[in-house]
Amino acid sequence: MYLFGKITVTAVIPNELSKLKDIAFNLWWSWNSDAIDLYREIDLALWEKLGKNPVRFLKEVSQKKLEAKVNDPDYMQKYEDVVKKYESYMEETDTWFNRNFPDKKDHMVAYFSAEYGLNEVLPVYSGGLGVLSGDHCKSASDLGIPFTAIGLFYKQGYFSQHINGDGWQETIFTDLNTSNLPVKPTLDQDGNQLTIEVELPGRIVFARVWHVQIGRIKLYLMDTDHEHNSHHDRALTSRLYGGDQETRIQQEIFLGIGGSRVLDALGIKPTVFHMNEGHSSFLGLELIRKLVQNEKLPFNQAKEVIASSVVFTTHTPVPAGNDVFPLDMIDRYFSHYWPSLGVSRHEFLDLGLKIGDHQNFNMTVLALSLSGQKNGVSELHGAVSRNIFKNVWPGIPEKEIPIGHVTNGIHTLTWLSPTIKYLYDKHLDNDWQEKLYDRNTWDKVDDIPDEDLWKSHCVLKTKMIGFLREKIKEQRIANNESIEKVKEVDTLLDSNALTIGFARRFATYKRANLIFRDVARIQKILNNPQRPVQIIFAGKAHPADGPAHEIIKHINDISKQEGFHGKVILIENYNMTIARNLVQGVDIWLNNPRRPLEASGTSGQKVCINGIINFSVLDGWWCEGYNRKNGWAIGDETLYDNEYHQDNADSESIYNTLEKQIVPAFFERNDKGIPEKWVEIMKESIKSNTGLFSTHRMVQDYTNKYYITSMNRVEKQISSNFKYASELSNWKQHVEKEWPQVDIIPDKEVTQLNNKNFISGETIPIHATVKLGSLEPSNIKVQVYYGDIGNENAIENPHIVDMQLEEKISDNTYRYTAKITLYEGGEYGYTFRVIPSHPDLMSPFDLPLIRWAVQ
Repeated sequence: MYLFGKITVTAVIPNELSKLKDIAFNLWWSWNSDAIDLYREIDLALWEKLGKNPVRFLKEVSQKKLEAKVNDPDYMQKYEDVVKKYESYMEETDTWFNRNFPDKKDHMVAYFSAEYGLNEVLPVYSGGLGVLSGDHCKSASDLGIPFTAIGLFYKQGYFSQHINGDGWQETIFTDLNTSNLPVKPTLDQDGNQLTIEVELPGRIVFARVWHVQIGRIKLYLMDTDHEHNSHHDRALTSRLYGGDQETRIQQEIFLGIGGSRVLDALGIKPTVFHMNEGHSSFLGLELIRKLVQNEKLPFNQAKEVIASSVVFTTHTPVPAGNDVFPLDMIDRYFSHYWPSLGVSRHEFLDLGLKIGDHQNFNMTVLALSLSGQKNGVSELHGAVSRNIFKNVWPGIPEKEIPIGHVTNGIHTLTWLSPTIKYLYDKHLDNDWQEKLYDRNTWDKVDDIPDEDLWKSHCVLKTKMIGFLREKIKEQRIANNESIEKVKEVDTLLDSNALTIGFARRFATYKRANLIFRDVARIQKILNNPQRPVQIIFAGKAHPADGPAHEIIKHINDISKQEGFHGKVILIENYNMTIARNLVQGVDIWLNNPRRPLEASGTSGQKVCINGIINFSVLDGWWCEGYNRKNGWAIGDETLYDNEYHQDNADSESIYNTLEKQIVPAFFERNDKGIPEKWVEIMKESIKSNTGLFSTHRMVQDYTNKYYITSMNRVEKQISSNFKYASELSNWKQHVEKEWPQVDIIPDKEVTQLNNKNFISGETIPIHATVKLGSLEPSNIKVQVYYGDIGNENAIENPHIVDMQLEEKISDNTYRYTAKITLYEGGEYGYTFRVIPSHPDLMSPFDLPLIRWAVQ
């Protein structure tokens, strides 16, 4: 073998096209199809070959082809139009945020997430959480939110998936070439790449800082591949969700504590910190530490200050989904740290201990302890979260636990097909993109001719099939299958068949193989020659999730069996490219998680905007999206104790709905070959869900419900020089100390209420006597709590009425009164309770104390 050297030749971009490089390094291009077209039209083959990566494309494109475009008037006009659009976007100040909150433009939201799914060219994401984070950033940019994002730079990404000839998933890690990515080093004041440091047991670990431009906002990423680190530490941030618990806690320390230090080094002073899932929970500790050390605040006062700033979003649908670390590990990593907070080991551990589990430090509990505002990611998930974490607020009724919800959405233009976008541009109002979160924007979808919508869908379906055939060929060649098997791919997938898509993480609760529970029945559905049906699967299993690997193997085996071959397709290496093709090209989207374990789910939202119909379990977002006219539901809202019975019921629902409703609706055509009923459902899917489940609506909800609330409180903190928080913290400590003295003595006459007759609508006086000890009546609320008597002899569907102070009976005893009116006949239960009350509490149970009337 002879020696050789490498010569790298990079095309020189003509001055006339210089903005191509600027746009390539701003992911704004990823949701603007006309910008993408600028690169495609220069050299389509190279664009596809390089994975639609504009940064790499500009390095490898032919100089002659660039120069040819300079001399192409039509191309140059498109170029000028896109540049004008880009510059106008970047310079725009009349944004939604500035119009609605002109006095808040000097604030900043810092958003922390372990992964970001922005585009396939930057694979630092694993699935839905990352894609949601990426879409959140894009909408924050579009809406003009003052917003900075923080994450980790995984130079090996998540992993590439190969499904071998036996049907088993194989995981492949490859190093990303940073020079080919839309990332740039973040420079310090001396022009050197910014470096931050974090203390880990026995050593200091350094991280370089990079940034990604996402429209108007920046995402900063930390990377420990630094020459001053050991070989082990250099690989610390190399893989997303890789390694053992040691790697996990170290990554999460960098995300939370290191992320805060990145902001400090850049001089960015956020007023709101949004923790997206519990991975970044150590952030709250670092924010408190800085106040304790720099402002000399006691821990409780510093914690009160930070609570005003921190918003926490949980995505966890099951208790086992929370990150937990054994206490001995917390000791090793934080024994040097808690003294800087001014707390003992016991006080530190209490922040992350869940009642009933005293062996593990729970990152979600830590986030709940430190954040003033918290939410789940759908209405149902908010309720599930209140149930999972009710022990954090002992004695508080589950419905009143202070975990709200903001239902997830998707960034519309990222997932919208240009083909469907053309129809929207033609038939909707000219400013539909600026008002895509407004439901009324989508009413004009009815103006799109059925034939145009259907033809556009068929074009996208044919395009998807061509794309998938190429992927399947690559799979078969990689598995050394015969030339006949490779050639067979050209006839796989029927563009006239009803095509079902199922693509998502292959976690077991998502039940990817549920549709094969009755093999004979689904085989019959798939093989009706007059009404053919086919199913496309895609998804990765976590490398350590053995049962999920078994599901992939099961589906692969079925796809090779007689009666399923060519009807069931399993695509390897699911990523955003494959997702985009599927959510734009299938006919119906199948989603059958085990209810209520789907926190939200967003893949079904991506299909709505493209006119594709959902067929889903009533879980996550679909509980809110389904209106009986815009798709189909699997099963009902029954909660099962037995998984076997649940699987039987849901699979039966799948078969019945396919046989009796979905398949007939798809194949029933008019004289033009248009499935009129199907297209009607397509239009309803677009109209009812596109605006409601956009991240524009979602980010507006976060802003209106949480960000502005935090900004207002921070303004009070700053203007009072922390006196606002100090007084509230001292008040809480006083109330908590005196709370054991609080007692309720129900009025003896009123306890005979159930033995008296009252007429419907009659006003009923109720009294209670309360002992407050050294607390003042202004510190508390006394409430009557009444409602239906449930099966377990408890009050259900309660009503809560504040009672009025009637008289002071003695030094610490007070009589309260209230009037209630009952309009429906029947028996009702009632009781009394006392809760703390202060005008500056972020929620009624910000201080989680309650006293009920007891015997």
